Amino acid sequence: MKIAVIGGTGLIGSKVVKNLNAAGHEAVPCSQSTGVDIIAGTGLEKALSGAEVAVNLTNSPTFDDASAAFFRTSMDNLLAAAHKAGVRHAVILSIVGAELVPELDYYRAKVLQEDILKAGPIPYSIVRATQFMEFMDAVLSWTTEGDTVRLPATPIQPIAAQDVADAVAEVAAGPPLNGTRDIGGPDVFTLDELGRVTLSARSDSREVVLDDSAGMFAAVRGDALTTKGDARLAPTHYTDWLS
Repeated sequence: MKIAVIGGTGLIGSKVVKNLNAAGHEAVPCSQSTGVDIIAGTGLEKALSGAEVAVNLTNSPTFDDASAAFFRTSMDNLLAAAHKAGVRHAVILSIVGAELVPELDYYRAKVLQEDILKAGPIPYSIVRATQFMEFMDAVLSWTTEGDTVRLPATPIQPIAAQDVADAVAEVAAGPPLNGTRDIGGPDVFTLDELGRVTLSARSDSREVVLDDSAGMFAAVRGDALTTKGDARLAPTHYTDWLS
């Protein structure tokens, strides 16, 4: 199949393209660098011409309330162009538990993206992942003050970007789910524990202090961001990924 991967040059997208091409599909990476602007809508029709599947892995440049406008515009443009091109399957990547954290602008925006896809004219699949292992350095930087990192005890189930890409590629190559598949890492940590494990593995002298009011994840209640039920667990353990 020809599969257009919008956002196909990013962290997840580049890996999805590699997986799909290795499986014998024609995966085409599409991004601003290839002349596709999902917000302006330019280049979309050409990118989707002849494609059976459209995978949208673009992301808002901010995590604030402007993210809602990004996802609304990008999805409206993508679905209109995909419908015109005869695309038969649309896939997006979202976040496990996003609807359970309405206090966060970005999470509300991801739920909006899901809702727009569900209401659209194209059979769809939503892959929801837990937090990426690759984002842990950013999380640590948000609440670092000198030699101290303040982190809440929020349960986190880190997943490797490659495992996310594997799941997205598998779904993209299959029939539309017309529903959601949740994926997560094999282990659950509290965020402060995850911080200590990370710093210790890297011989980083910063000290993690438990602070349930610190950072973005302080808004999360309980185990909202961990998988439940029939979710799929990825194979890569965080400690192995660190090493």
